Amino acid sequence: MAFTIKVNGTAHSVDVEDDTPMLWVLRDVLGMTGTKFGCGRALCGACTVHLNGAPTRSCVTSVESVGTKTITTIEAIGRTPAGKKIQQAWIELDVPQCGYCQSGQIMSAAALLAAKPNPTDSDIDDAMSGNICRCGTYARIREGIKRAAHVVTSEKKGG
Repeated sequence: MAFTIKVNGTAHSVDVEDDTPMLWVLRDVLGMTGTKFGCGRALCGACTVHLNGAPTRSCVTSVESVGTKTITTIEAIGRTPAGKKIQQAWIELDVPQCGYCQSGQIMSAAALLAAKPNPTDSDIDDAMSGNICRCGTYARIREGIKRAAHVVTSEKKGG
């Protein structure tokens, strides 16, 4: 079937089965390989994208279910204020180790900061729950979110 989906601000026509997971549409059809395959069961978070701004596991989200919603991937998250701050904090703190899970980590963290610019530790735990890092960089991920939140909060206060 033919579907028109909006990814990173651009409409794309794709001819795939209606139950094709968005992960495979993004990677195999559109060539956007920043979103990673991890488990295929929405348990690890490596495939996280934003669907209308909400973090969504693309490995279990069918192309048919997307409809007119907009998809944002790691390739474009740096165009958003929260995404840009998260990416900068990740670089400054050298958050990734192997890096495989980091696109999903960044997508979840950017959604958190967009919704809650000054998250508590509990907010961070809740938002990042289900994003697995086999290298164990959780402390650096948390510090990256806090650093990005500080920058976002400081800019809103004018400083």
